Amino acid sequence: MVRLVSAWVLVNAVLLGPAWIGAALGAVSSAPWLSLEAALLVAGIALLPRRPWRPAVAWILAVGLVTLSAASFGDLVFRQSLGRPLNLSLDLYLLGAVYDLAVGNTGSVRTFVGIVGGVLVAGLLVVAVAWLLTPPDTERAPRDRLVRRVSAGLAAAAAALFLLGLGVDGVGRRVTAPVASLLAEQAALFRVTREERVAFAGELEAPPSARPEPPLLLSRLEGRHVALVYIESYGMAALEDPELAGVVVPRLEAAAARLEDAGIHLVSGTLESPTLGGQSWYAHGSMLSGLWLQNQLRYELLLASDRETLIDDFRHAGYRTATVMPAITTAWPEAVRLGYDEIHTSQNIPYAGPPLYWVTMPDQFTWAFLAGLLDQADGPLFAEVGMVSSHAPWTPVLPLVDWDSMGDGSVFEPYRLEGYPPEETWWDVAVLREGYGQSLAYSLDAMASFAERFLDDGTLLIVSGDHQAAPWVTGAGGAEVPVHVMTRDRALVEPFLAWGFRAGALPDSKIEAPRMDEFRGWFLTAFSGGVPSDDGVTP
Repeated sequence: MVRLVSAWVLVNAVLLGPAWIGAALGAVSSAPWLSLEAALLVAGIALLPRRPWRPAVAWILAVGLVTLSAASFGDLVFRQSLGRPLNLSLDLYLLGAVYDLAVGNTGSVRTFVGIVGGVLVAGLLVVAVAWLLTPPDTERAPRDRLVRRVSAGLAAAAAALFLLGLGVDGVGRRVTAPVASLLAEQAALFRVTREERVAFAGELEAPPSARPEPPLLLSRLEGRHVALVYIESYGMAALEDPELAGVVVPRLEAAAARLEDAGIHLVSGTLESPTLGGQSWYAHGSMLSGLWLQNQLRYELLLASDRETLIDDFRHAGYRTATVMPAITTAWPEAVRLGYDEIHTSQNIPYAGPPLYWVTMPDQFTWAFLAGLLDQADGPLFAEVGMVSSHAPWTPVLPLVDWDSMGDGSVFEPYRLEGYPPEETWWDVAVLREGYGQSLAYSLDAMASFAERFLDDGTLLIVSGDHQAAPWVTGAGGAEVPVHVMTRDRALVEPFLAWGFRAGALPDSKIEAPRMDEFRGWFLTAFSGGVPSDDGVTP
């Protein structure tokens, strides 16, 4: 009997452990105490014949329960970091990204120890559950009969509660059915994913509409360079959360004053990102393609198609195209598919300074590299750039250095180990929020300093957030991001003002934000010299 009770307690803990962790971290308001399935499964297996079924079933059940618990924990992490549930039919590819992020933030040794530790814990749980569910053959018959009777009653009670639906989806209840809830949700997501594949394939196959042809295409730019720059994790929470805004807004207001004194026009607005907390490539892809890429399936279907993007639009208009993505550390076939003329990643950007945990190079160096590309361009250039200093774990926060002393980045060597180590910041949300606000302030200072020093009459600079930071850091549930447009030619900001932007560094948060997939079509129409009769844009 002790063995039966111990098995029930352990299986209950395995199934509800993720919920208990979530409650302890404040991710959910409360957690249930009892799992109906723990009682049903433990009691049910006790009713099986000892040989040959019970040992085999016990091991299969133990592996399955630990796997389901791991999936539940992954679901908790996804909800708190990306603001959505785990989708097992789409998200397994992120294991590689999680590994890279862990190595970048804590180092390969700690990451390896963490992986080994997790595997050992999972293995020990499997062994413990299987052992408790398989009593020895020497147990006495009267005791065995008692166990069977208790198990039969327990199984009947649990089955009755389960069939009556008590506790299903029971966040905040004391009795729940976590396995049924998880499997039902994953089945629904699988069905939606299949429907999504069909729906998006239809969008990709839709006949293209007309777009302006050269010399009308993007002719209102008059051959000026265009830089589309993303600041990592820059969402409207940075301007609306009182604590974060107290750090970020004064920097933006000071930047606006400096840019005005330098003769630079600054207007700001908002866009709705397709992602929250991470997966920046969905935002980049939506801006470029004019398609709403809110999941990996849509993104991969876009890459597998021959759909043209804003990169092709600029190329048709006579521009050379480039991308600067210092966060990319490996081969990047997606960029080849998208058709950039120049691809610059951490592997070929000439940075000799230190990596700063996950951040491969500070924003100021990336801005300087962009300045060199614009200065050396023989003709008009379109550049898409990613700034990563504001990426988690938001440590260390660097000061701006003198642009002339930057050189190959070695000047940043003294800052290699400044600030809290990432393994300490992850456990303290207050420290995370402080680092997040300060890193955004640095990124915005670097942006303004670049514009003040390098932005000339021949460049239109568009700086956008890619997504909000993780909800468990900001508490934000919305997906709106700020967008800042800078130029020395007043005429170039007029279309943005007509689109709902306003002068200055602070966007109007009261108006509805256009979605990022609207940007491509709007930009082509706004900056082309003529609009076709169907007022459309070529996909």
